[in-house]
Amino acid sequence: MLDIILDAALDTLKLLPFLYLTYLILEFIEEKAEAGSLKLVRQSGVWGPLAGSALGIIPQCGFSASASNLFAQRLISAGTLIAVFLSTSDEMLPIMISNAVSPVIIGKILALKLLCGLAAGIAADKLFRLCRHEGEKIDLHELCEEENCGCEKHGIFLSALLHTLQIAVFVLLINLVLGLILHFIGEDNLSSLILNKPVVGPVLSGLVGLIPNCAASILITKLFLEGAMTDGSMLAGLLTSSGLGLLVLFRVNRRAMKDNMKILLYVLFSSVLLGILFDLLPVSL
Repeated sequence: MLDIILDAALDTLKLLPFLYLTYLILEFIEEKAEAGSLKLVRQSGVWGPLAGSALGIIPQCGFSASASNLFAQRLISAGTLIAVFLSTSDEMLPIMISNAVSPVIIGKILALKLLCGLAAGIAADKLFRLCRHEGEKIDLHELCEEENCGCEKHGIFLSALLHTLQIAVFVLLINLVLGLILHFIGEDNLSSLILNKPVVGPVLSGLVGLIPNCAASILITKLFLEGAMTDGSMLAGLLTSSGLGLLVLFRVNRRAMKDNMKILLYVLFSSVLLGILFDLLPVSL
């Protein structure tokens, strides 16, 4: 048990410099691009799903939450919001970069999420005829403080440090859990876990991704890197991992709860379906 704890702690400590550098860069991108990105999405009209899916892959903290605000004010369509949700990578990108994952694999995953978000967003705008109730606005940074998600503004250096420390706690806990799993079932048996099963794996991973917490995307990413899930299961889970987006949607769009449920179920169904289809294709990452 002591060896498992030490290994988990050491693996986490090794990631800290890379995590901090990654988050520092992302904080800089967010500070420079957030307002312009939101304006572009708001003004994109029928091209909303394209703009939403393209900008969603840029790992800006709270971008999916901001998109929920825009939707509640009926400034963007349901398809645009869904495109943002599906393409948003939450904590996947920093974890993969800090684990030295091949840029080719990262690029393929981001491209897949962009295409899935675009396709699902366009289809959603054809299918949905949602209510025109206008929702309330919510201050994203107040919500961040409430939910302790680590995206409050303290200047990019301190914000990056706080975000790094918070994610490091989740990574440590997940490393401990994975260490225990590897210890008791063995590394050779890791691939036999249920998340590596066809259909069932994408369904369970998609449900995990719906949890409005960065731990969901961290867990899915770590399990994928450990070989504990198929490419399709990973895709389904990361497609539903939209950070605080769904949580904010249900808070700001309270007058149209039926619409919120439609969007949630659409996100889950489309993500799981796309994950299952990807597993059936003769391709892999």
